[in-house]
Formats: sequence, C-alpha cells, structure tokens
Amino acid sequence: MLKYLRWAKPSLFTHISTFGMLLAIVVTGCNSGEKAPDVSAIKVTLDTRRFDRDLAAVDTNKVAQGLQQLKIKYPDFLDFYLDTLMGFGLRGQYSDTADAINKGMRVYLTFKDFKGLLDTVGRHFPDVNASNEQLTKGFQYLLNYFPNYKVPKVIYSVFWLKKLPAFIETNGNIGINLDMFLGPHYPFYKSVGVQDFVIKQLEPSYIPVSVFSLVSDDIYPYHTEGRTLLDMMIQRGKMQYFLSKVLPFVGDTTRLAYTAEDLKGCEQNRVQIYNFFVSNKLFYETNIQNTYRYVNDGPNTEEIAKQCPGNIGSWLGYQIVKAYMKEHPNTTLQQLMQDTDPQKFLQESKYNPR
Repeated sequence: MLKYLRWAKPSLFTHISTFGMLLAIVVTGCNSGEKAPDVSAIKVTLDTRRFDRDLAAVDTNKVAQGLQQLKIKYPDFLDFYLDTLMGFGLRGQYSDTADAINKGMRVYLTFKDFKGLLDTVGRHFPDVNASNEQLTKGFQYLLNYFPNYKVPKVIYSVFWLKKLPAFIETNGNIGINLDMFLGPHYPFYKSVGVQDFVIKQLEPSYIPVSVFSLVSDDIYPYHTEGRTLLDMMIQRGKMQYFLSKVLPFVGDTTRLAYTAEDLKGCEQNRVQIYNFFVSNKLFYETNIQNTYRYVNDGPNTEEIAKQCPGNIGSWLGYQIVKAYMKEHPNTTLQQLMQDTDPQKFLQESKYNPR
C-alpha cells in the first residue's frame, strides 16, 4: 500500500474577465471558515524517528552490520524501505557479500552525490521540531473528528530525489522524505526533472499538507476509473474541506498551493470558471484524457485563460463542497466524506457563482 502525494502548484491568475461582477472579494492566504474547535484536551504523543540521520551514520565499511542495527530500531520500516521503495530485494538477508548491498546500498552511501544529499538534508533539518509540532496539532484536530483513528509513527527519510515527498507503508507508518522539502532554490530538483510549478512547493511548510493529504486518501481513497469529472471534482473538494478542518492553522495558499493572487483571481472569475465546465458539458465527461488535467496539477488551465491556475476543478469542487456544508450545517465531517453522490452535492449545495 504505497500512497503517493498529490502535487499542487502555485501560479498567477489575475486578468480574466469578471462577467460584469461589481465587487472584487479579496481572498487572503488564511483560512476564512468557521472557528476551529478547541482541541487542547486531546492528547497526542507523536512517535517520530530520523531514519535519514541513522542511515547517514552507517559505517560504509560495515554496511550489513549497520543495517542489522537499523533493523532493531526500524523493524517494519527498514525492509519496506530497502525492498519496496529501493527495490534491492534484500528481504532481510544482510550480508556484506550480498550483491544488493555491494552494488546497491553501499553505492548510495558512498557515491559523492548521494552522500552530499544526506549531508544537505542534515544541514537543512538539524531538527524537525517545527514539523512535529504542526503534525501533532493536525492529529489533534483529526482525532476531534475521527476519535477512533490510530495515530501512526512518523519516520523521516530520504528517497534520493525520486519525487516522492511522502508515503504510507504497509504497516500504516507515514514516511516523509526530507530530500523533497529542501526549498525551491535547491539546485538539483530541475536536474532530476521536477517541474517549476512543483519546485515551488518543495519546502517544509508543505509537510503537513503532504501528510494529511495521504491520511485523507488512506481513509477515503480517491477513485477515477469510470468516474465523471463532477465526481472527481467533488472527491477533490471533499479532500480540501477535510484538510481545512484538520489543518485550520495552514493558510489556503499553502493548502491549495495557489498564490494569493491565484485565489483572488479564482474568486473574482468564479462565474467564468463555472460556465466553462457547463458550456463545454464537462461535468459528466468520463474520458480520463479529457478530465485529468482539471483535477490534477499543472502549470495552468489555458482553456479558461492563460493565467488560470492548474487543478482548477479541485478548486471548484471545494467551492461546491463548502456551499453544501453551509446548507447542511449538521452534517459531520465523517458523514460528508462517506457520501459518494456527486449529483447530490451539486444540487443540494445550491452553488451559484453569480
């Protein structure tokens, strides 16, 4: 069960016709919903480990012995990391004569670029206190809405710039690959093919969104096969609503990965956005080739306007879900997430962008 983080993108969305709207509503980077509940009485003791640091400390002359020591500290995670993520196929057979160690793990620990990456992660993250604090707070809010949820271990790792910021392993532990949060100015992201609109997100402030997007998708998996665009929009919108509740301290710009100008532009041009999907009869389109770009990330949505941000269908889905919850204030977050009727959301939300 390897769950991949959704990518999102900041962009600029400023000059689209407003269809005669008279008032421009300024949307800031802060959440503007209901007041967050008091969760101070909910106790969360987050179990976190620095696998990246322990891996960097392995003696490269005694790799097998180092792995045996790591196995004691990471009894479940180590094999998942070595075999499922890295694909070494060790299967717990730690021997300095094994090809998987000599031609695999030892290469990563001794090759100057990989060793340099471990050193860079160590310098950028001398500690993870800020991340731990935000994650703890997020799990407090999560338990407020889902009291039976079992808080997982959090293991900070590295995945050698392979474009996987976070994942959930088979035993439910959450892995956070710190090499994908070194900041947008880290020079080697472009060399491994990370696109500009993604690079802007690769900083520590996105860690909570990365983690709780995974949690949301783990509890309520995102489905695309045979689904209409409206269905996928509502699924994405519910995830955004979920994130707004469990991360009320994270601003909309970070959670949606839009700039403040993006958000302002989307709000000012909400009629044009909505009319685009209606006039092109896209809500009930099921061909994934025609729908994928609207609910996944990209540099922009040029069909609507050159400066319209990508993932605009997720933004619209979020607006519909918020409108639905305003019309149904007694609906719990669990009830919302369990409801799978997209047409019901569209109709009963009474969403009207005008």
